[in-house]
Amino acid sequence: MITAANLESQKSKELAQMAKEKGVSGWHSMRKDQLVKALLKVAKQKAKAKSGSASKKPTTAKAVSKPNRITKSATENKKPKQSDSAIAKKIRNERERQENLKNLSSAVGMSRRNTPPEKDRVILIVRDAFWLQAYWEVTRSTVQRAKVALTGLWHNAKPVLRLLEITSDGNTNSVEKVVQEIEIHSGVNNWYVNITEPSKNYRIAIGYTAPGEKFHLISKSNQVCPPPGSSREGEHWTDITNDVEKYYALSGGHDPRTVSADLQEVFEEKAQQPMHAPAFERLGSGVNANGQRFNFQVDAHMIVHGATDPRASVTVAGEPIRLQPDGSFALRLELPDRRQVLPVVASSRDGTHQRTTVLAVERNTKVMEPITNDNKK
Repeated sequence: MITAANLESQKSKELAQMAKEKGVSGWHSMRKDQLVKALLKVAKQKAKAKSGSASKKPTTAKAVSKPNRITKSATENKKPKQSDSAIAKKIRNERERQENLKNLSSAVGMSRRNTPPEKDRVILIVRDAFWLQAYWEVTRSTVQRAKVALTGLWHNAKPVLRLLEITSDGNTNSVEKVVQEIEIHSGVNNWYVNITEPSKNYRIAIGYTAPGEKFHLISKSNQVCPPPGSSREGEHWTDITNDVEKYYALSGGHDPRTVSADLQEVFEEKAQQPMHAPAFERLGSGVNANGQRFNFQVDAHMIVHGATDPRASVTVAGEPIRLQPDGSFALRLELPDRRQVLPVVASSRDGTHQRTTVLAVERNTKVMEPITNDNKK
């Protein structure tokens, strides 16, 4: 029931809103005491009208008034529940996203076998004097063990690569010093590492780091020693499959002290050929009808180039490529005699954005019959 005391206890703004809803004319220019009088007048008029109708239809009046109060109350109680549910869902989705970013066993193109990896491994490949490439495979069980080992620290743990510089103390023992720590995320299994000092021995360790500098190691790579280099300008970035033997040797593949079975296995998987086999299959040479050798070779390659955010990672047909400081990239690829479909994928550093462009390229080479002219007089 609306009374003068109830109305006077409310603010002018609330009274004005009530007057507006009740249809009081001129409510916007009234003072508080005027609003109270106008609302009391409206309440008395409605009460008088209800008492007249109640004498005729008492049952109907009660039936109408109660559901209205119940409906209003139910609506008011329901709104905060919906709001709480939306907030809880948003928090839950964010937690799931953060958890997925830590899962190193989830990577696009984890292996060419299209099956989950059977063991943990990380290899380090020398690309040139200033760039190394890390490639890793991590099993699901290893991620679960890391989660258990870090217990309460797992919530703030981050997957990282640690670049280790290896030095000798003059004896047979060696010392590993962390010179760079790179935060990585799920969805990828390759990373390019920039070094400033060539001609030193390096290796990569992959694992999880937690607050308090606690590091949970998963695996360490082979040891490499990049060649000396005096300048970064004008370097030619060649796709690793174009010269497998060169990069295999630079990465310590022929060094009996640092040889790694995983290194050779991954190189053969990526190149899709056994080691020591020629990297390119070229067109044969022609020989004329008189048996005189007349060499003629024709081959073709293609260049894939583009640009993106310098902090992003880019893959071509599942293989990562290096980005220049401005985000541009260029890659020379084979152009075999067949149709190729090459997805080019760019992923943001935090894994929340991804863009894909698919290139469909076809080469059809025809070697014509040789022509020999007899120049006899």
